[in-house]
Amino acid sequence: MFNLQKRTNQWILLLLLAFIWGASFILIKKSLRSFNLYEVAAIRIFIAFLVLLPVFPFVYKKIKKKHILPLLEVAFIGNAIPMYLFNYAQQYIDSGLAGILNSTTPIFAFLIAVIFFRHKLSLLKIIGLAIGTIGTTGLLLAKGVDNFNAHLLPLAAIMLATIMYATNVNVVKEYLQEIDGITIATYTFVIIGPLALLNLFYEHTFTKLSDPEVLQNLLYIAILSVFGSVIAVIGINYLINYSSAVFASSVTYIIPVFAILWGLYDNENITLSQVLWMIVIISGTYLVNKTKME
Repeated sequence: MFNLQKRTNQWILLLLLAFIWGASFILIKKSLRSFNLYEVAAIRIFIAFLVLLPVFPFVYKKIKKKHILPLLEVAFIGNAIPMYLFNYAQQYIDSGLAGILNSTTPIFAFLIAVIFFRHKLSLLKIIGLAIGTIGTTGLLLAKGVDNFNAHLLPLAAIMLATIMYATNVNVVKEYLQEIDGITIATYTFVIIGPLALLNLFYEHTFTKLSDPEVLQNLLYIAILSVFGSVIAVIGINYLINYSSAVFASSVTYIIPVFAILWGLYDNENITLSQVLWMIVIISGTYLVNKTKME
């Protein structure tokens, strides 16, 4: 059995999540060829809803009244709104850059944990966060942003999404600790799934599905939904429960490594300096995960 109380297994899950979410940026990019930003998010949510709906009868009794508000936060702040924000941003910036910006999440998670939830961090973890931040900054500079002012709103959208992700991991840790990852994910998509369907009817999305090229890009969203929404959301919820908010959110430090590698597969450029900054990021992630939050 995969015991997440063992640090080694936590690392394995961390890397697996980074691999999955690293691919999500390139899948979003491909999906946007046939669908607008609203459709990509809504299809992603609705497919996850369909996959998890059969699980609902087995888990619905696990939720109490005190869990309803945190679950609403997970559904909208932790999942739905960031999906739309990332889709908007990726109309203007490439997948590798989106992955790099996403790696600011642990910093916000750290600030929220300390300011709002009164957590303390070890010196080693603070050093790890600092190194990870330096690595992310270096990777961002190495990647470069063409016409920064023109991309200000897309960049701001991603930053807002990362703050939401950071808020979410803290909420799950503080208020949903006793609920397993499958139950949290199931309730999340049962809440937002019907709203996503309404969005699809509003956008007249189903009228597009007779086009073979559209169906191919729909497949990319389906892969994104099953792996990036269902499997990864379940995984991150389990990781939060067995570790800490900062530990779980540090997955976003490693995501840029995979995002850039996936981008390379899709003919996006990669340089030696980017590789060196990736090593710095991984070093910081190691220190962040070496000790537990108090």
